[in-house]
Amino acid sequence: MKTVFYTDKGKVRQHNEDSVDVFKNSHGDYLAVVADGMGGHRAGDVASQLVISSLKDMWKNTEKFETADQAENWLKTTINEVNKEVYSYSQSHSECEGMGTTLVGAICTSLFATIVNIGDSRGYILNENGFHQLTEDHTLVNELVRSGEISKEDAEHHPRKNVILRAIGTETTITMDIKTIMFEDDDVLLLCSDGLSNKVSEQEMKEILSNDDSLGNKGEKLVHLANDYGGEDNITVLIVKYAAETESG
Repeated sequence: MKTVFYTDKGKVRQHNEDSVDVFKNSHGDYLAVVADGMGGHRAGDVASQLVISSLKDMWKNTEKFETADQAENWLKTTINEVNKEVYSYSQSHSECEGMGTTLVGAICTSLFATIVNIGDSRGYILNENGFHQLTEDHTLVNELVRSGEISKEDAEHHPRKNVILRAIGTETTITMDIKTIMFEDDDVLLLCSDGLSNKVSEQEMKEILSNDDSLGNKGEKLVHLANDYGGEDNITVLIVKYAAETESG
């Protein structure tokens, strides 16, 4: 695998509440994670960093994932534990009351990639079939689109676009979406916070990821483009490419 990630506070926000990292276990499997924190008094960065650090600790001792079921079960169990940890922290620290974080993550092995998401951070895949969104936003506006009450075009400018229906750390229990896909030579996985997906179109993402630049340049271009379009939110980009050699940043 080749991996690269960037996070930027954007042009408007005073602080960066996004957190991102990639971890490799002793069996050569990767865990890639993007978390977009929310909550007053800078508590959002506490939530997102807590999720990343907890997953890092739990990833160290994982067994080899031979099947998708094993990867999916690990994510369910582990993220439920992390959710309880973040919720407990918010309850015992008054300055962090109400904090939470979105999450999009992927276990990447030599055979498959298992993607999990909670909230509106997204996962995309670029492969021989084109460029597609893998995740479903857990937002009020997306529910309105799914029920047919508003169109996708209306959703782009809806006044309640930022209302998130699921987040880690806001309740004692959490519901997550998990899916597994085949991950093959030259496939590219993009994980990002909504600071990217709200600004950069899927066509623009596809064009940047499809060009001949290095992964690092592609990641930088995506961040720069989101900033060029206003950069009102924190921007985080994580790219995983199925390849022989490893590049990280």
